[in-house]
Amino acid sequence: MKIDYSNLENKIDYKFKDKKLLIKSLTHKSYDKIKNNEKIEFLGDRVLGLIVAKKLLEIYPNEKEGILDKKFASLVNRNKCYEVGKNLNLKNFILVANNKKSSDLIQKKIISDCIEAIIGAIYLDQGLNVVEKFILKEWDKLILLSKNTEIDAKTKLQELSLKKYKLLPDYKLISNTGPRHSPSFTVAVKLKGSKFVHGEGSSKKNAEQNAAEKFLNSYTKNELAR
Repeated sequence: MKIDYSNLENKIDYKFKDKKLLIKSLTHKSYDKIKNNEKIEFLGDRVLGLIVAKKLLEIYPNEKEGILDKKFASLVNRNKCYEVGKNLNLKNFILVANNKKSSDLIQKKIISDCIEAIIGAIYLDQGLNVVEKFILKEWDKLILLSKNTEIDAKTKLQELSLKKYKLLPDYKLISNTGPRHSPSFTVAVKLKGSKFVHGEGSSKKNAEQNAAEKFLNSYTKNELAR
């Protein structure tokens, strides 16, 4: 079945001067080992990062670097690129081998990579100013939602420990129990001169977050300020 790429151009509100760039950006390596989107996707990833970083600095000129970094990471990743691609029904325009169409996990990566490849293609077609308009249009709502990004408990505890003691929090894995499909982790954390506080979770990472949150909740500001 022949793909009508003009439908996609209408969706993204951009007409390519060089249609071959658009087709290449949507060609997976399983479909064509030579003329595929891998290198354009590499370029698009960098262009996306540049534009999003620039926009975040414009919106949050006085924000700390650590918080900006978290906002950036929440916007430039496979899941967010997949969301944009899904909204554009991108899977209907991708050239990919039949054996790559069945897995949802594979589809997610392919769609995400194609979005970055389209960004790279637009950049090559008409430059930075034009591709910036496309990125900000598709990421606008996501960037607005980034205002709600909060620092997680583990990061808060790390910043506190570094500020007060110039040392990282001390995490220890206490136990790892349960079957492989449903494990349970217990982790303990303490700062210099404090007692260990325990946290549980379905992964070591979750247990560390819970332990850090309990630690922060169990100590008053006065105790932490001593």
